[in-house]
Amino acid sequence: MLGRRFASVTFASAPLIAGLLIASCVVARATEPRALLELFTSQGCSSCPPADKLLGDLADDPSLIALSLPIDYWDYLGWKDTLALPGHAVRQRAYARVRGDRQVYTPQIVVNGTTHVLGSDRAAIEHAITQTDRNAAIMSVHVLLSTSATDLNVKLSPDKDHLGGEIWLCPVTKAAPIAVGRGENSGNTITYHNVVRRWLKLGDWNGSDATLKVPVSDFAANDIDAAAIVVQQGSREKPGIVLGAAIAPVGPQKTGDGPQTTDGK
Repeated sequence: MLGRRFASVTFASAPLIAGLLIASCVVARATEPRALLELFTSQGCSSCPPADKLLGDLADDPSLIALSLPIDYWDYLGWKDTLALPGHAVRQRAYARVRGDRQVYTPQIVVNGTTHVLGSDRAAIEHAITQTDRNAAIMSVHVLLSTSATDLNVKLSPDKDHLGGEIWLCPVTKAAPIAVGRGENSGNTITYHNVVRRWLKLGDWNGSDATLKVPVSDFAANDIDAAAIVVQQGSREKPGIVLGAAIAPVGPQKTGDGPQTTDGK
């Protein structure tokens, strides 16, 4: 499905507070990630469920940071996506504008901020990861992410060889089962994995080492059980390659949750 219309968005800002990592915390996976995968998907897209399922499998790979970015431009087909953020369509269109190919569709995966492939094609995704890994700047910044009961702690390694970028915090719902009541997926319950619920800019990064502390209360909500950090060249309007990323659990971990709907705010 090809996108036809988009809505504008204003991204929120969160306080950026320098601080030291603390001892008693949950630390993000030790394996260095080789790719950030962003799946643009929709509850109103009949082609998307295989991609949504595949993203769940990819999210279990410790070498990947796999995120779902639900979009809203298919809402007019009969079902309002309950997880969509208008800013996700804006981000998808910005990627297409930077690439110059105008390719905006669902399910679409953008790999490391640069290459797009069909979100349900595992072989194409793996090939794109291999291709983007040839750029030494991609995933060159080590991001150590840890959490305590009160704070999210971020530590970035220095990288003087590359231009700076922006640091983004994405509160995440690790698993969101949604019962779709109308539209192309009517009657189906689909589980969405690592759903991004907000984009919070923590600040700009100039290539130096950095240590940041963000109160969990700044982004926590009942449906938030993980947080991802994305360090990316360029800007919100012109996103570039992904320099580094990490994801870690936050708050009490949910178990046995059934289908639910949310307002996507």
